[in-house]
Amino acid sequence: MREQPLKEVTQLIHAIKVGMVEGSYSITNKTLDIFKYIIMSKSWQNADELMRIVRAQSRIMQAALPQETVTSNIARRILKLTREEFDLLHAKIQHFADDSQASLSLHKLVTQTSESNVSVDYSKPQQGLREALLDHLQEVETELETSSENICVQAEEHIHSSEIILTLGHSRSVENFLKRAIKKRQYLTIIVAECAPSCRGHNLATKLANDKTVDIIVIPDASIFAMMSRVNKVIIGTHSVLANGGLRAACGAYTVALAAKHYSVPVIVLAPMYKLSPLHLCEQDAFNMVGCAEDVIPYDSLPAREAKVYSPMFDYVPPELVTLFISNTGGHAPSYVYRLLTELYHPEDLEI
Repeated sequence: MREQPLKEVTQLIHAIKVGMVEGSYSITNKTLDIFKYIIMSKSWQNADELMRIVRAQSRIMQAALPQETVTSNIARRILKLTREEFDLLHAKIQHFADDSQASLSLHKLVTQTSESNVSVDYSKPQQGLREALLDHLQEVETELETSSENICVQAEEHIHSSEIILTLGHSRSVENFLKRAIKKRQYLTIIVAECAPSCRGHNLATKLANDKTVDIIVIPDASIFAMMSRVNKVIIGTHSVLANGGLRAACGAYTVALAAKHYSVPVIVLAPMYKLSPLHLCEQDAFNMVGCAEDVIPYDSLPAREAKVYSPMFDYVPPELVTLFISNTGGHAPSYVYRLLTELYHPEDLEI
């Protein structure tokens, strides 16, 4: 039987497709609100039923929005929280039923949870599960709200006075990160590659140029390699981080990373935890998106009659070209991403 999408899911998919909801943060928040509504509703009676609903709605969003991996990421977070809260409540009930134990040690709690993962029946009703999940979701919401600020406070550790920083396009995380650095450091020079054909780098340069204490230089993408020899650090954002530590970033990021590798310039990627995805490049049906080619060659021009024009929106950046990830929990090497994924998601939920 094919699962039907909830009205809220349909509305979110429509809003994203028509551009009413943009950006990974906004999409993650809206998705979390939907799953919170599902948990608060009385349409499920046990953990197994709830996880089936979450998986079904997540598959619908994943099929409609294959490029927006954050919807599946937040679903995996919900599934792991459901398992953990159920196991915790189950362990407590087992403890209280055993009168011979005066208290449940931390070691016993951990071993009971890990050993019972295989045998625990999630189809049994568990009293207090709904309330426990809602309390935990409040912590997830707080984590999302503070993720940008927690990334920005690390700017002082990585950017120093009189440095030359290069970035690409316009990322809200990078914008806030650089604004924090401008307040704390002096004589900074920020080079912004325009990221053609959308040229969103112009927006970032305009917002950073409001502060007169910093030098802003906008360059075309063709000048990235020529300018890289003068750069101290590259700081970019990303759309998502894949399981191997690679990036699905704005088109042009691969060029920046290759040039930085040639001149041994560190590449720092700002990526909050909700952008970490357990997918690999080969597993994605639609890794890239093709944008409007009108900005590359006008449709009414003579070359457009003979040429085939592609305008990809994303680049894949392999992990060996990334020096450091900065998330809301701190700095991590690309090789550490696999460990972060095991902490965020349950192994059984990697495939929605």
